[in-house]
Amino acid sequence: MPKNMGNWDRVIRILVALLFAYLYFSGTVTGGLGLLLLVIGIIFLVTSVVGFCPLYKVFNFSTRNT
Repeated sequence: MPKNMGNWDRVIRILVALLFAYLYFSGTVTGGLGLLLLVIGIIFLVTSVVGFCPLYKVFNFSTRNT
């Protein structure tokens, strides 16, 4: 699984994941929308740690400088 995410892409995704987690756990966003944001945040966090985004692969896109 080759990396297809650049450093800035990864940092932005981690920050968005942290924001979504804060919104959910602080009770600002609740219910179904809160859970959806939490799941998206987890996906962003995992793809950032791994450095690979499956959607980028599908669309033959990369933010990584080679």
